[in-house]
Amino acid sequence: MAIVHVAVGVILDGDNRVLITRRHDEAHQGGLWEFPGGKVEAGESVQQALQRELLEELGLTIGVASQLLEVHHDYGDKTVFLDVYVVREFSGEPKGLEGQPLEWIGVHQLHDFEFPKANVPIAEAVAALLAGR
Repeated sequence: MAIVHVAVGVILDGDNRVLITRRHDEAHQGGLWEFPGGKVEAGESVQQALQRELLEELGLTIGVASQLLEVHHDYGDKTVFLDVYVVREFSGEPKGLEGQPLEWIGVHQLHDFEFPKANVPIAEAVAALLAGR
């Protein structure tokens, strides 16, 4: 089974709220909330994939992004490798350009949303990152 390499953005605003989006119902892990991003295409760096995906999905142009963590997870039907970056600098107002709902939430609200299992370590890392500020 091939591993799906995904660039993920933890997008933080000036109030340390994080942007999450809801997966389309028909998608893998559909209906759950996630940190936005998408597949790294052949010949693309993770940074290029993150820039492309956030522009296509949300209309955001990112500035500096720093790596937060890597997550490997086997769902049984699919194995994912999430390359997760924190994005504190971006331009544009996020919109669900693919019809996906989105929410800006405080770190204390992360437990109120259901995430795919591969996103759980990301939520924990975000909580630790923001607690350390």
